[in-house]
Amino acid sequence: MSASRIFDTINECLSLVHSDSIEVQEKALQTLASITKVSPQNRTLLAQTDKAIPTLATLTNASSPIIKTLSLLILFNLSLNPDLKQSLADMETIYYLNSLITTSSCSLDSSKLASSLICSLAMHDKNKAKFGVAGTVQLLVKAIEGSHGSDAHHLLSSLAELVHFHGNCTLAVRAGAVPVLLRVVKGTNNDEDLAGTSLAVLNLLARFDEGLNGLKKTDEIVKAMLSVLKGRSLLSKEGAADILLRLFDDSEACVTEALMLPEFSTVLADLCVRGSVRVRDKADLLMRKMAKVSLDSDLEASSLHGC
Repeated sequence: MSASRIFDTINECLSLVHSDSIEVQEKALQTLASITKVSPQNRTLLAQTDKAIPTLATLTNASSPIIKTLSLLILFNLSLNPDLKQSLADMETIYYLNSLITTSSCSLDSSKLASSLICSLAMHDKNKAKFGVAGTVQLLVKAIEGSHGSDAHHLLSSLAELVHFHGNCTLAVRAGAVPVLLRVVKGTNNDEDLAGTSLAVLNLLARFDEGLNGLKKTDEIVKAMLSVLKGRSLLSKEGAADILLRLFDDSEACVTEALMLPEFSTVLADLCVRGSVRVRDKADLLMRKMAKVSLDSDLEASSLHGC
């Protein structure tokens, strides 16, 4: 379809979305969703059409769930164009997305799309601070705590993208992200992706002092990561190993805690043989760090006894 034909279609659809008929609105929005699904050029054409984005933003407040969902879907499609992310992330839109991830009456589809749109817009670095100012980080932590798995993946992905920014990491930790994410890791029922994503977010938090200190203050954090290492998911094992490496580098007390757990060395030795290449390398590093602390302790004990 030519650009002029697409432009005519866009204008026709934008006119029809003002109809009093939900069926007519739905058909027009489905057409817009279809033409913006795969074509960056079509997304640009729609975004450049007069009042297109404000119209779509208004329709996300529609009382009809299908109209709301389709409008969010089109905005999400537009956000896939890197050059449109910043203009789409105005504060009014962000506050509205916040309301969607925290409103229990919102449909699951709309909630997932809202989370996905937050994640997409947050990929533009200049948007990350906007979400921090709007309180999105704290709301995501709260939403993850109350989620039942069906939408948790989308919420976690959004949080992961936002905490790449140091200020948002601080907000997440203060909102209780560390214990919330650890509960997700412990409480997932055979959902290895969910546990792996939670561990990935914890690793992002641990890049900064606030997150690392939050992990160190957690009771039996080393034992908790050992439980993950004993599980089946390679993704989770890699995430747990990364967290342990950060803890071991920062705190000898954590290494000592690991040395006091009889299973720890055995589990690491098994991973050095049976794990993926990346897990094997991380397990080997952990064993080296433990061996060094153990040797230093032995030498110190020997010197105290004059040996």
